[in-house]
Amino acid sequence: MSDVVNLTTMEVDALTDADGGLNLTDGHARLGLTPEQAAIIASIPDMFAEASSRPFQDIERQAHTAFLHGIGQYSAPIGTGRIFSCYSSTLATDIVARALPAGATIAVLHPTFDNIADLFTTRGLKLVPMTERQLMNQDWPEAPVSAIVVTHPNNPTGLITPRGHLRSLAEHAARNGQTVIIDASFRGQVRDAQYDTYEVLDAAGADWIIIEDTGKLWPTHELKIGLLAFSERTTLPLYRAYSESLLAASPVVLRMVTELAGDWVEGGYERARDTVARNRSVVKEAIEAVGLELADPTSQISVARISLPEDGPGSGELYQLLVTRGVHVLPCSPFHWADPKSGDRFIRISLARPYETVRQGAEKLAAAFAELSAAAGAERLAEAEGALVA
Repeated sequence: MSDVVNLTTMEVDALTDADGGLNLTDGHARLGLTPEQAAIIASIPDMFAEASSRPFQDIERQAHTAFLHGIGQYSAPIGTGRIFSCYSSTLATDIVARALPAGATIAVLHPTFDNIADLFTTRGLKLVPMTERQLMNQDWPEAPVSAIVVTHPNNPTGLITPRGHLRSLAEHAARNGQTVIIDASFRGQVRDAQYDTYEVLDAAGADWIIIEDTGKLWPTHELKIGLLAFSERTTLPLYRAYSESLLAASPVVLRMVTELAGDWVEGGYERARDTVARNRSVVKEAIEAVGLELADPTSQISVARISLPEDGPGSGELYQLLVTRGVHVLPCSPFHWADPKSGDRFIRISLARPYETVRQGAEKLAAAFAELSAAAGAERLAEAEGALVA
């Protein structure tokens, strides 16, 4: 494992495992292409030629329209200059972090993927956690918080911010001069998350930033686009921060996004949903055999958390044993960036993988948990017997 231990380093370790192994870490789609997607990928040479002859602005606007309308975001500011195309949603997040005033206090959803908190911290911002319970209770942060960061749907729990809750947050932020920042990287996977957030935020008069992502939807080996959209009200130097980072995203990838978004609307979404649902079922079956259960049984995103009992092995111990057996998953402590110990009883497994990969990984996880539990039980028994003898 790398010296720096965060979720991304664990994902890199899985990708670079010299022995192959089962990579069930990152939430990216690592599936075989469907016939429809394969036909699109086969036409990339034509897209390359088109990218050399069509104006970039036209290609970008077409991609933004196809993708954002395909996931229900009809009020997104397409064609206004207020949507930047980035290589990834992580880069978009870093651009936002650099544009926020250094030293500002921001509230970040807890738990959520740790690189969100890491990027903001690295750029000199002060973070305070906002729990999922606070979100669902509409208990919004007050001053000195100047921005509120929500992941919708949340990774790793799958929690969706209901439309009415977002309206309440937006109205609160508008009254208090706060910026609402939404990471919607998993939005494309869940219809319930695809209400028009741009319309809700604008209607409330809020200052907002939204980050979208294509990388969780299609198995395109990191050929993806992260979108950074922002409101008319924002005074943050987002363009400056963007221009310091890149010139533009690839027009070839934008053309690919246009075509894949079209397939997503024409049945691709349902095909992906069926794959994720089938994989979630096989995980549930495998872990129930050893007394474990899904932590978020109603989650619809392409990852699943598994709850570990308080009297059994923790996620770190289980993770380490699985790595020795060529199975890569994610312990959940890093997701709980403000209180890592509170995540020790959860482990996360990716479902955006071929069925056999998920089935084998889930069965090996269950077997490893049973083995660790048995060893711990034997140790407790020996200690009890020793105490009796003494």
